[in-house]
Amino acid sequence: MPTTAHGLDALTALSGADLGRTEWREITQERVNTFADATDDHQWIHTDPERAAQGPFGGPIAHGYLTLSLVIPLFTELLEITGTSLSVNYGLDKVRFPRPVPVGAKIRLHGTVGPVEEVKGDGVQMRMTFTVEVEGSDKPACVAEALYRHYA
Repeated sequence: MPTTAHGLDALTALSGADLGRTEWREITQERVNTFADATDDHQWIHTDPERAAQGPFGGPIAHGYLTLSLVIPLFTELLEITGTSLSVNYGLDKVRFPRPVPVGAKIRLHGTVGPVEEVKGDGVQMRMTFTVEVEGSDKPACVAEALYRHYA
């Protein structure tokens, strides 16, 4: 069950909060292929399971940017925002991909809220630290610092 924040004051009060972890989500070859089609990135380590089996990772892996893009739908499992007129992804300050995500692996998102500060236009900027965990691994697949802006 996600944390619910109603309005800017509730978002500000979340500063420093650990939002917990999402449910596990499997990374399928079909999802990887669909992402490859959408981005025109058909590198064999992602889309050719037979060749990838002989490659450095022992099988196909998800694109790093696929892993990063899944932060958005996973984040909705951690935080539900109501009482605002608009929320936008303002950008990323830092992104790292410490380990690949093998096709067939399960991932989940861990989210923590950093500072929440006022911005012009009757809004707040929320800094989030996201860690994409891989089931059975101590090393995360992705660690990202993201900025979101929310307006009254």
